[in-house]
Amino acid sequence: MGLTDFLKGIFVGFAMAVPIGPIGIMCIRKTLTEGRLRGLIIGLGAATADLLYGCVAAFGLTIISNTLISQRIWIRLVGGALLLFLGVRTFRAQPTDPKFKIHSSGMLGSYLYTVFLTLTNPLTIFAFIAVFAALGLGNGLGYFSASALVAGVFIGSGLWFLLLSSGVTLFRKKLDLVGLRWVNRIAGALIIISGVIAIVSLL
Repeated sequence: MGLTDFLKGIFVGFAMAVPIGPIGIMCIRKTLTEGRLRGLIIGLGAATADLLYGCVAAFGLTIISNTLISQRIWIRLVGGALLLFLGVRTFRAQPTDPKFKIHSSGMLGSYLYTVFLTLTNPLTIFAFIAVFAALGLGNGLGYFSASALVAGVFIGSGLWFLLLSSGVTLFRKKLDLVGLRWVNRIAGALIIISGVIAIVSLL
């Protein structure tokens, strides 16, 4: 039973990560401008956030979920503001020549920032609950099955970002500094739009 739940979790995590949102844009942009490892760090942060929300949904932690939902306006407002800040910073960022080696400094900061940013959308809990219910994974799961499920969610989400960053890497060496500058501008504009949408949706 645990193996089945684990495989279902991989499917859920992968499917939940596929839609390209602000985090996907960040992953693509970081991979193009700073290398595959940076993109993977973004993906790891997103997968960790999915793991945490998956735990809330799978283990039926109603106190946590109710608290997050009750404060969803403030949480999403903070998330929208962070997206606006990140979008402006990305838009203005000066690209690094892809021929140069990228240092590993700041990896932990990028990881934690991505986890926090991903967690600012508490409605993700509802999405996990709905998907789990559709697959027959209700609150009746034992601790072992629930643990296998959320572990699968983490693996599935991480797998998507691994594939995404790996695919984007193929184009990295084909971009010069002008191309990378446009990557920053386009990614920054899309992230700003995401932030505006997040804030406007609260009105």
